[in-house]
Amino acid sequence: MAPPDPKAPSGESTGGAAATGGPAGEGPGAIPPQGLRHAVRAFRNRDFAIFWTGALASNTGSWVQNLAVPYVLYELTERAFWVGLATFTQFIPVMLLGPIAGSIADRFDRRKVLFVTQSLMALAAFALWGAWVGGVRSPVAILALVTVSGLFAGINIPSWQSFVNDLVPREDLLSAVTLNSLQFNAARAIGPGIAGILLATLGPGWAFFLNAVSFAFVLVALALVRNRQAARATELSGGFLRQFRRAIRYTRDQPGILIGIVIAVLVAALGNPVFQFTVVFAAEEFSVGPLGLSLLNVSLGVGAVLFAPLVSGWDNLFSRATLTRWSLLVYGGAVVVFALAPSYVVGLLALTVVGGGFLVVISSTNTSVQVIVADHMRGRVMALRIMAFTGAYPIGALLQGVVSDRVGPRPTVAGAGLLLLGAGFWFWTRGDLLATLDDPHDDDVGADGA
Repeated sequence: MAPPDPKAPSGESTGGAAATGGPAGEGPGAIPPQGLRHAVRAFRNRDFAIFWTGALASNTGSWVQNLAVPYVLYELTERAFWVGLATFTQFIPVMLLGPIAGSIADRFDRRKVLFVTQSLMALAAFALWGAWVGGVRSPVAILALVTVSGLFAGINIPSWQSFVNDLVPREDLLSAVTLNSLQFNAARAIGPGIAGILLATLGPGWAFFLNAVSFAFVLVALALVRNRQAARATELSGGFLRQFRRAIRYTRDQPGILIGIVIAVLVAALGNPVFQFTVVFAAEEFSVGPLGLSLLNVSLGVGAVLFAPLVSGWDNLFSRATLTRWSLLVYGGAVVVFALAPSYVVGLLALTVVGGGFLVVISSTNTSVQVIVADHMRGRVMALRIMAFTGAYPIGALLQGVVSDRVGPRPTVAGAGLLLLGAGFWFWTRGDLLATLDDPHDDDVGADGA
C-alpha cells in the first residue's frame, strides 16, 4: 500500500474538531471546510464516482430482492421464523468465509476479485429467478439459492470494503466510506419502492429478474475504474488461518478498531433485525399490502440519506466518538418507538430515524477501522469486522424471529431496542473507550509474515 498522504489535513486521521490546518493553503485559525460540498468531496475522484454509480444501480436491484425474498417466504409459511432463517442462511456464509476472504483481499488485486465474485453473484441471482418462473415454491429451495449467493458474497465483501480505500486519497477516505454507506442506503430507499410495485403488479419473478440484470452496472463500473494503487497486493506467508490469527492479534492491540467492531456487533444483533420485521409489522400490526411494506423499507433508506451529511460534512466539528455516542442513543430509542408505534404513520417516521441512526453509527465506526488500520492489514481486519457484523446479524435475526413467534413482534423488537439503548447509555459513561475511535492511522509498513 502507499504510505500516508502527506497532504492530508491535520484533523483527518483523528476526526476531531480542532484542525488547525487544511488543504488549499488554509492557515491556522481558518474555518475548516464543512457542509454538503465537503461531505461529497470523494466524488472529485473519477474512479470512485464511477464505482459508486455502478454500485448504486446494482445494490438497488439487490434491495428489490432483499424485500421480495422475505415477502415470498412469509406468504408461503406465515411464520416470522422463516423470515429470520432467510437472513441467517444469507449471512452466515459471509462470517464463515471471513478468514480466507480477508487473505484474498490482501493478497490479490481487489478489482479482479470483485469482478469474479460479482459475476458469480449474478449467476446465482439468475438461478433464483429461473427457479421461481419454473414453478419452484419450496421455502427450502429458495433458502438454498439464497445461501449460494451468500457464499459468493462472503468472498466479495472484504474486498469491496477495502477497495474503497484504493480509489481515493486518505484525506477523502471519510467521505468515501460515508458515501459508500450512503449509496447502500439510497439503494435501500429506491429498491423496496420498486419491489413493492413489482410485487403488487407483476409478481416476485420480475423482482428476482431485475436484481439479476442489475449486476451488469457494477461489472461495467469495475471494467472502467483504475486502482490508485495498482501494485498494492501484500506478500503473505503461511496459510490463511495463520494470517487471520495475525489479524486477530493486531486488532486486540488497537482499541479503536476493537471498540468499533464491538459496537457493530451490538447494532447487528439488536438493531439490524428490525429491517426483517417490516414484513411482519406490515402484515400483522399495520395491515398494509406490498406497497405499504415497501414504504416502510423506503423510510429506512430515506433516513440514511438525510443523516449522511452529518457524518462527513461536519467531521471537523464532530469527532467519530461524539457521533457514535449520540447516534447509539437515537438509534436504540427509535427502534423502541417503532416497536410501540400506535399507527402506520408513526411507524414510518420512527423507521426514518432508525435508518439515519444506523447510517451514523455504522459509518462512524467503519471509518474508524478504515482510518486506524495499517495498510498491509486492511483486508484481513476488514474481514474480521465483517465476520463479526454478519455473524451477529443473522443470529440476532433468527433469535428475534423465534421470540416473535412466541410473544409477538412488538415485545420482541421493543426488547431489542431497550437493550441497544442500554448499551448506548453504558458507552456514554465510558467516554475513554469511545475516544479510541478517533485514534490516528497506524503507519506500520513492516513485512507481514505471521
